[in-house]
Amino acid sequence: MGLVASLNRPGGNATGVSLQTVELVPKQLEMLRELTPRANRFVALVNPNSAFTDAIVKDLQASASVLGLRIEILRAGTGREIDAAFANLVQKPGGALLISPDAFFFSRNAQIVTLAARHALPTVYSVRESAEIGGLMSYGTNIANAFRLTGIYVGRILKGEKPTDLPVLQPTKFELVVNLNTARALGITIPPTLLAIADEVIE
Repeated sequence: MGLVASLNRPGGNATGVSLQTVELVPKQLEMLRELTPRANRFVALVNPNSAFTDAIVKDLQASASVLGLRIEILRAGTGREIDAAFANLVQKPGGALLISPDAFFFSRNAQIVTLAARHALPTVYSVRESAEIGGLMSYGTNIANAFRLTGIYVGRILKGEKPTDLPVLQPTKFELVVNLNTARALGITIPPTLLAIADEVIE
């Protein structure tokens, strides 16, 4: 987005914490395929109002091509459009859904998780909070830890350090959370390969 010159040397008057959410989307699609090998329709929900959407769609299409999949893109930028996207999805059975990383979708977390459960739709999310409230699986950066790091940077800047001297922090660990209760409700057996690397399994 051009906010900084580079991660190590931001320059200017901006720095912060990168969640690296966009970069994780191809891995989420790979996990969704492993989770639902019999799915005949792979769909990604994206927010058309996000500055990251074009990059996410490009990465998804490239990753789908490598995996031998066809990825369908649905766009939703309001609560009603989310409802409409799920209505579209359930018209054809056998689908699997990826919720792209987006602040708007995070704010609509309960709505999305409820719709996925109501329509028995296997869904992968980017934040652990989704799996904690009933989502099937999440893979992404620990948001709470990112907020903590942001707070530390705010403190350092308030004490006199300059943003230009503070490199943009990047996550060093990504979390995989699996909700076995939801898997059982959907009749899905979680592959042992995913369970083996899960950071948390909710039962």
